[in-house]
Amino acid sequence: MVNIAVRAARAAGNIIVRNMDRIDRLTIASKKNNDFVSEVDHQAESAIIDILRQSYPDHGFFAEESGKQDENADYQWIIDPLDGTTNFLHGFPQFAVSIALKHKARLEAAVIYDPFSQELFTAARGEGAQLNEKRIRVSGHTGLKGALLSTGFPYTDQSYLDTYLETMKALMAPAAGIRRPGSAALDLAWMAAGRTDGFWEFNLNTWDIAAGALIVREAGGIVTDFNGSDGYLESGDIIAASPKVFPEMLKIIESCVRGSDYAARQSA
Repeated sequence: MVNIAVRAARAAGNIIVRNMDRIDRLTIASKKNNDFVSEVDHQAESAIIDILRQSYPDHGFFAEESGKQDENADYQWIIDPLDGTTNFLHGFPQFAVSIALKHKARLEAAVIYDPFSQELFTAARGEGAQLNEKRIRVSGHTGLKGALLSTGFPYTDQSYLDTYLETMKALMAPAAGIRRPGSAALDLAWMAAGRTDGFWEFNLNTWDIAAGALIVREAGGIVTDFNGSDGYLESGDIIAASPKVFPEMLKIIESCVRGSDYAARQSA
């Protein structure tokens, strides 16, 4: 299943790369505030679904642009055909194809493909994570002091901006730095490869994080929501970190979010 997903991701990546020199001629629409979609997103998603459906006609799909298809199927492919569309539309080379497979409630396989750098991150449950077919592990960094973290800023819904900034301020003090490249899928893949020590973000979509979450876990990292539980695919609130960095991150983020308007809205 990973091999079929890789084939689909590479097909989508080829579509994305072919369009990089004609961005000014693409048809672009706004789904909501600061959330854009182009014809490339749609073409890449169609290519992915076509390839997966040929091999697995009984599987369901949950894709960013086309929504849910056969949602009662035991196997469901979770697809983001172009994570980092805003980056792509500006020629900023940080975007990726993200594909995950969920069997009932459990993630089983994941592929994240950066078509610009041609880096391919893969994972299968219980079999570890790889980058271009070489095993990867999360960093061995201890604690937040000197750690390099990544994040994503609120961009469509800024109603929780103050709560987010509280977490950033609290994490910035001990950390060596915080980066915001612009693709949650690659943020998670890079963390799994040890390039950063932790990642957090609010209010993401399932397709943004499903593949990355499995890759991080198979690389030895910890992934939870802001309560330290497994509800991140539903809430979109995610913390991912190496084991010796995670406890401090969770404690700080829990403290900042607890009692906030954002927490009250999420529990409503």
